[in-house]
Amino acid sequence: MREETINKILKFRDDRDWKQFHNPKDLAISISLEAAELLEVFQWSGADVSNEGKQDKIKEELADVVNYCVLMADACELDLDEIVQEKIKINERKYPVEKAKGRRDKYDKL
Repeated sequence: MREETINKILKFRDDRDWKQFHNPKDLAISISLEAAELLEVFQWSGADVSNEGKQDKIKEELADVVNYCVLMADACELDLDEIVQEKIKINERKYPVEKAKGRRDKYDKL
């Protein structure tokens, strides 16, 4: 995510003086709630796993999840780029290409 976008999210919060309400617990709850709203887009869709006709709602809910993740990282004084890069390295070790390519098994089953 571009720094400019992150700064816009933080400015939106700061312009409204909402940082005082953004503690890690409440932000974690908000991330979970917004993720549930994203999941709701697919509720009762049966075998239909496509995003066709759902794109606008997916974009809206996914943006909410990402926004809250940015706010959570800020509240916890974490650098998003750094923690994502670290997690990619961990996942590369857990899921080496030669064992994981084309498979959906959990790392301990590879």
